[in-house]
Amino acid sequence: VQLQASGGGLVQAGGSRRLSCAASRSIDNFRDMGWYRQILGKQRELVATIMNGGATDYAAFAKGRFTISRDNAKSTIYLQMDSLKPEDTAVYYCNANYLFTTVWGQGTQVTVSS
Repeated sequence: VQLQASGGGLVQAGGSRRLSCAASRSIDNFRDMGWYRQILGKQRELVATIMNGGATDYAAFAKGRFTISRDNAKSTIYLQMDSLKPEDTAVYYCNANYLFTTVWGQGTQVTVSS
């Protein structure tokens, strides 16, 4: 399976952005999918995950500002990011876990200007 992330770009502080991650096949049987980010010079970190049954989990910095969702019919997950801050500037990656495999998308850059 391949994951295609999109939706990154330049946004002003306080603004919103929605990222999409489309899978090349059905995600119905994926155990979970998620969004991670990598800030320049730092390690990749978890942003949010969504389980096959719909349960979600968020990093502390994402709670209350970011929302992860999935549309199985479109084989796509989303990350709605609101109240963005300059410190949210990063490359955002999606991933998927199924069977014993982890797959990563290519990343999409989000830049938040102050």
